[in-house]
Amino acid sequence: MADTFSKKERQKKKAKKKLDKLERREERKQNNNKGKSFEEMLAYVDEFGNTTDVPPEKQNRSNIKLEDIQLGAAPIIEVEKKEITGVVKSFSNEKAYGFILEDVTKETVFVHANNLLESIKEYDRVTYEKERTPKGFVALQVKKIK
Repeated sequence: MADTFSKKERQKKKAKKKLDKLERREERKQNNNKGKSFEEMLAYVDEFGNTTDVPPEKQNRSNIKLEDIQLGAAPIIEVEKKEITGVVKSFSNEKAYGFILEDVTKETVFVHANNLLESIKEYDRVTYEKERTPKGFVALQVKKIK
């Protein structure tokens, strides 16, 4: 009895699958990594966290001084205080704070009512001293320009 067309196609597919499997097996045998020595398989981490094949003893490292290591927040560096001019961008008497727009740098500086020498309102021209805090710059000794 003769084989049907679909039966022949299934046999062809099966034979092709078997041949592909044999080819993959041969390829795995040729590209086998099992013959490497232990040292060749090791990977190291350099001082920047990147993987490398160079052992730590042979890596070039930069020396770090203990004095250069900073723990905690950055220190606040005192800058000599000079009078700066600006315009009051906004100020709320209820909340007791506002912001000043600096004339030269166009930066916004926080101002609190405790740092005022006289009362101010929006669009007043003022002079003040600027101090850096952990949250940013703050205006001190704010007074109106008349």
